[in-house]
Amino acid sequence: MNKPIPVIDLFAGPGGLGEGFSAAGAQQCFKIALSVEMDPVAHQTLELRAFFREFARADVPEMYYAVIRGEVARAALFDFYKRQADVAAREAWMATLGKVSRDDVNSRIREALNRFGSPENWLLIGGPPCQAYSLAGRSRNKGNDDYVPEDDHRQFLYLEYLQILADHAPPVFVMENVKGLLSATVKEKRMFQRIQEDLSNPARALSRENRPSPEKQPTYEIRTLNPPGTDGTADIRDFVIRCDSYGIPQSRHRVILLGVRSDLVSRPSGSLVPVTPQPTVHDAIYGLPELRCGISHTDNTRENWLASLQGKWPAQIPDAAVRAEVETAVATLAKSHLGQGGEYVRRKVKPHKTILGQWYADANLGGFANHSTRCHMASDIRRYLFVACFGKVHGRSPELADFPRSLLPDHANVSEAITGSMFGDRFRVQVWDKPSTTVVSHISKDGHYYIHPDPNQCRSLSVREAARLQTFPDNYLFCGGRTSQYHQVGNAVPPLLAKQIAEVVYDLLK
Repeated sequence: MNKPIPVIDLFAGPGGLGEGFSAAGAQQCFKIALSVEMDPVAHQTLELRAFFREFARADVPEMYYAVIRGEVARAALFDFYKRQADVAAREAWMATLGKVSRDDVNSRIREALNRFGSPENWLLIGGPPCQAYSLAGRSRNKGNDDYVPEDDHRQFLYLEYLQILADHAPPVFVMENVKGLLSATVKEKRMFQRIQEDLSNPARALSRENRPSPEKQPTYEIRTLNPPGTDGTADIRDFVIRCDSYGIPQSRHRVILLGVRSDLVSRPSGSLVPVTPQPTVHDAIYGLPELRCGISHTDNTRENWLASLQGKWPAQIPDAAVRAEVETAVATLAKSHLGQGGEYVRRKVKPHKTILGQWYADANLGGFANHSTRCHMASDIRRYLFVACFGKVHGRSPELADFPRSLLPDHANVSEAITGSMFGDRFRVQVWDKPSTTVVSHISKDGHYYIHPDPNQCRSLSVREAARLQTFPDNYLFCGGRTSQYHQVGNAVPPLLAKQIAEVVYDLLK
């Protein structure tokens, strides 16, 4: 077990799950042999991080940080460090599973594992795209008369996962998906039950022409990473990992399955160890450079932004304590000269004392990447300020029923939201002393659910702040435009959670 154990990462996104496995142990316990991602921009992020991991932490070249700072082109970095760039290109494969041929997939996996000497110990990780299983996705599709769940290809992308299990029989696999998987149904059968049965015997779930020969058909025991119930069995809810219980500053709940090949089931597997106290939004994002938002639908000047906060609207807030906080914030913002940040914000990086802070920090950065703010409509800027002040006073995010009438959004169903029959938290502030709410890909659409807790910044979260809530290190650069960056962060697995999962898996394999 002195050599790192190779990992095949499917549906890798920007690489959160793989990053955690790569970071496990005092010495490198695991190494990503192959990661597969179809999105071209997420693939760029994945490939750049694969390049970064080709160096020991103390040996990461200054030129990498120059790329983060925007001083050197990525292509120049790869040309200068050609060997490491070639390894990264082999590791990160841009491909759409289900569209590339089975032979091509199998060839890539065999080639990746052969670079490690065709090891007995290796594992498969990843999770199929989850929009079709998510509660939000099912809610959107419910009103679509043309939507047929059985025809949604995303429901069955896990078949690609099953095919690789059947063809290659890894000793262990880790599969991640959304909590909505537990209640999703297809043809009146619980999707979770179906997936659990299929993962236990992947070849049986495949069509006959896709099955390997009978003597090579693996079977698996499906385990939870949470402790089993008092009777020694795992309830369906035990497969839900509450990330905030394990040191992640976010109330993110995900289904995670640990599969152990049948010839190895005598080996015990441990479970994740809860962390107390739970980390908070303050622990995650405090200390990042302060920024303000911009203003949309007009010239994005400081004068127009400041004008959006002026007026008599604070006097219409019925809650006296919140009204006073808003008036104080408006006066403070009038004197503020904060900027909107950028793809790199130069700032001295202060040393971190907490475990979470040390996980994020890299003194060589000299600043922070992916830390810019969006522009918002004037009416939303006022709402953001009200919501942030309400959170500061009451320690929670307001419902629409708490809003003064002048700040209510102009939506047809606002009255239903106020009475509680529909979503009443259209504008949600993250509270300093609690874990954040779940960071999802919708953060790429708007910032209404991700309002910064500091009224004196009056804005939604930056990509870097969202990445910190997801526990990505600060030297993890997200490529592409800001919308794509948000999307990548929202779809990822928290690397710090993945690291803990990896340590459980390593104990099982060794």
